[in-house]
Amino acid sequence: MLLVPLFGTALVVAVATEPLDASGDVTHLSIREKMAATEPLVRSATSCIVRAVTADPRYGSKAAALGDLIVASMPSCVAPVRAMIDAYDRYYGDGTGEAFFMGPYLDVLPKAVVEGVQKTP
Repeated sequence: MLLVPLFGTALVVAVATEPLDASGDVTHLSIREKMAATEPLVRSATSCIVRAVTADPRYGSKAAALGDLIVASMPSCVAPVRAMIDAYDRYYGDGTGEAFFMGPYLDVLPKAVVEGVQKTP
């Protein structure tokens, strides 16, 4: 039930924004260098989502599901999410950004949001 709205949001993000400039050859970089280049963008996207979730007036209500709050946060976090997806495409190959977003990223996002909320003063 969480995946359907997030998949729809991912498609909106992919269509609504243009890819960032993908110039420059990054094929020579090691996996460690690629991870170092993409990690700040993952943190930025996650931080944006945490801020949007906590700013939502429904946050803290027993009726508000975390998944719904995450989905609602996506429009305000399009730029950092798009930057993360584009970076993955640039460093790991075309299509890897959306695959990362729809797979491993969304798998751990609810836990990351809960942890991020707990760290927020």
